[in-house]
Amino acid sequence: MDIALAPPALKGRPREFDVDDALAKALTVFWRNGYEAASMTELTAAMGITKPSLYAAFGNKEALFHKALDLYEREKLTYMTSALEAPTARGVAERLLRGALEMQTSSCDPKGCLGVISTAACGAEAEPIKAEVMKRRASSEAALIARFERAVAEGEVPTHLTAPALVRFLFALMQGLAIQGGSGATCAELSQLVDTSMAVWPTT
Repeated sequence: MDIALAPPALKGRPREFDVDDALAKALTVFWRNGYEAASMTELTAAMGITKPSLYAAFGNKEALFHKALDLYEREKLTYMTSALEAPTARGVAERLLRGALEMQTSSCDPKGCLGVISTAACGAEAEPIKAEVMKRRASSEAALIARFERAVAEGEVPTHLTAPALVRFLFALMQGLAIQGGSGATCAELSQLVDTSMAVWPTT
């Protein structure tokens, strides 16, 4: 008796695009527009793929944003890690501000901060995105607070100042750089802001 053999399983079609390149292009769209204003049409056009391909490779829009945020932190926020390794509190502050300045004066990236842009006008549907950005920011703040608490304990910081207050001050300056950079401030104007901030920084 002849036995019918099942046809060989069909392999999925290989992806016809570079996933890393597509993600980098998606990051640019999110960075330029923010999460809510980045439409699927604009995302797929920039990435050079169809919606089904986007869903297959990255999941939904929210999942794509999370992956873009990971890429943003890996490639654009490396100065945060470098800052924490500075030997003094002043060095930490200067590395953070100079790093933020360099990113805002780059000619190849959008201006502004991805986190600020994506949470500034979040509606109810984008609350999970806002919560994720805030969680990541809280992690960075905690690391900086621990670093400045060490500086306080070592007598480097005046006793009337606290580590959390210094971190909030720095984050306000960095957000100000991002907002002004996104609003058209010149490189010279942003550099002046950093120079002035360091001139009034309360440690030597």
